[in-house]
Amino acid sequence: MTLRSVPVVDRITDAFFALDTDFRFTYLNDRAETLLERSRADLIGRVMWDEFPQTVETQFPDGFHRAMDTQTPVSFDIYHARLETWFEATAYPSETGLSVYMRDVTERKQQERTLAQHAAAVEAISDGVVTLNGDREIVSVNEAMERFLGVDRADLLGEHVEIIPERAAIDADDAVEIGRAITDVDIGTAETRRVEVPFTDASGADRVGEFRFVPVEDTRATIAGIVRDVTDQHEYERVAASLHEITRWLLESDDPEEICSIAVHAGSDLLDLPISGVWLLDDEQGYLDPVAGTAGAYEEFGGLPRFTPPEGLIWDVFESGSVERFDDLSTVDGLYNPDSPIRSEIIAPIGTHGVLMTGSLEADRFDDTDVELLSTLVENIRAALDRADREQLLRDRTTELERQTERLEGIAEVLSTDLKRQLDAVADALADERARTGNDSWEFPLAEDSVTTMLDRTERLVDDVREFARNATAVGPRNRILLERAIRDAAANSRLDESALDLDFEHAAALRADAERFGHLLETAFDDIAARAQASESEGASETRDEARVSSEDTNERSPPVRVSVGLLGIDDDQPAHEETQAVIGTETGREQSRGFYLLDTAAKRPATLDERAFDPTDDDGTGMDGLGLTLVRAIADAHDWTLSVDDATNGTRIEVRDITTLEPL
Repeated sequence: MTLRSVPVVDRITDAFFALDTDFRFTYLNDRAETLLERSRADLIGRVMWDEFPQTVETQFPDGFHRAMDTQTPVSFDIYHARLETWFEATAYPSETGLSVYMRDVTERKQQERTLAQHAAAVEAISDGVVTLNGDREIVSVNEAMERFLGVDRADLLGEHVEIIPERAAIDADDAVEIGRAITDVDIGTAETRRVEVPFTDASGADRVGEFRFVPVEDTRATIAGIVRDVTDQHEYERVAASLHEITRWLLESDDPEEICSIAVHAGSDLLDLPISGVWLLDDEQGYLDPVAGTAGAYEEFGGLPRFTPPEGLIWDVFESGSVERFDDLSTVDGLYNPDSPIRSEIIAPIGTHGVLMTGSLEADRFDDTDVELLSTLVENIRAALDRADREQLLRDRTTELERQTERLEGIAEVLSTDLKRQLDAVADALADERARTGNDSWEFPLAEDSVTTMLDRTERLVDDVREFARNATAVGPRNRILLERAIRDAAANSRLDESALDLDFEHAAALRADAERFGHLLETAFDDIAARAQASESEGASETRDEARVSSEDTNERSPPVRVSVGLLGIDDDQPAHEETQAVIGTETGREQSRGFYLLDTAAKRPATLDERAFDPTDDDGTGMDGLGLTLVRAIADAHDWTLSVDDATNGTRIEVRDITTLEPL
């Protein structure tokens, strides 16, 4: 069968959806969208159990799992209270999943109950109806049954039921199955029985019929048989099963060209679309480039053209973002090739990736059902291409991260190894000099700093570089840390005078962090403050000496010693006002809500920006700011998923570490 045999969607009043082997939606028709109250775009690719847990639990019992496990059709009735409608849910299993048909049987249930008493209603329905007595003789038939068999009812009344399989050219084995179903209902083994069998209709066409038998209460008849032509339903299910298979193939690939090739060739073989192609947008060149086409397309055209905007209908449709069907291209203006043998076509955008085009040499070849199927196909192609893009982006980012990590580790190794070697040599020379002279305070000539101070600074730089080179996610076990103790320990291990520390804690607090790295964060911050304070004092002393050269007055007034206030954020109510701040590092998003702590120092010298400080142990005027400073502080904060900000305060600098979700008052 071809897609032409599939009924127009608007004529299909029954709900239909398809699930793959993982119970993910791969197809829904319009009626199913209405019944489930969800759009096709929302459900395609999602697991039914996740999207409708309550509905599935109460209305779809073990039937779906049983159908999948046993590979046999399962049917059961459910009642939709809001719609006041009875539905018969039938699940047809295959190797690729389930095809679920939701048929409105409200009318049929009413008809089955009153079939014998309401002959007029029986005549009105489109299903064929026959009633049988206890001897399996035909008591009545309706007009639809006459059309079904192509015979007058007068030729059927009184005949044995075997005449029906004979007239419909039903296979002998299927006729036996029909007989068993009638017996089961007649003797009460089953309340209802249903059998699907192939048959030949009155015009000689091969069809598929559903025979349903139910008991009736009538003085003449004991069993009623209802016959429905379900050929269209089976074709619909075949197409849905094909979409199952195509979707599975698409999602198994992460190569865009392979995805497009699968789409057009599978569409040609399984969906009867022999002249099809896919064009993808070249982001750099701005044209739609052909990447896959069916054999039929190449036979007709010898190749697929490249479309440059605004050439042809394809660009109009691509920019509109909506699927378009053209029934007769001879009446359409703006064709790319007016001499094309294609007479009808469907152009379907694949999101922002490109378009799929399928055509026919016949006019009016496609209908609304074809449009719906192509829409579903391109939605699956788009999902596969989106996935391929994400996978490629992830690979690119992983490669770049590995490259950057490797480079950074190389830098750290070179710096640390070389500096350590030089430090060892200087330390050995210093030790030799001390041993020779007995002088522990030996200094380089003309140098303000002693060798010991220089070694100390260089050691700190080595430690900072190694810490900075660590992977940002390399956070060890997060242990419970008392904040006040960690601050005092860090201050004691840093260059900051402990007496400069003021702890403005209204509450004691604890947090969870990598203890070693958190201690390094605090020590580095305190070292940066101490270095800036020392630089400020050096600048003040230099200015005083310059002034002394031109003035006999003593202007050597020393600035007050640096103070560092430490307090909590998001916990204490009484926090120092944060006035007239101007961000230097980090952001202020969510700063009023998140928890953390701050360091407020009074050093006159402000910290440099991150870019200025990266791998630069000294500031521009050579005052000797040690290590990587706040660049390293932010690296450690980032590794813990915390946020660092550095602002100018009224009398100094305010450093804040926020988003510490584990910070709790004690």
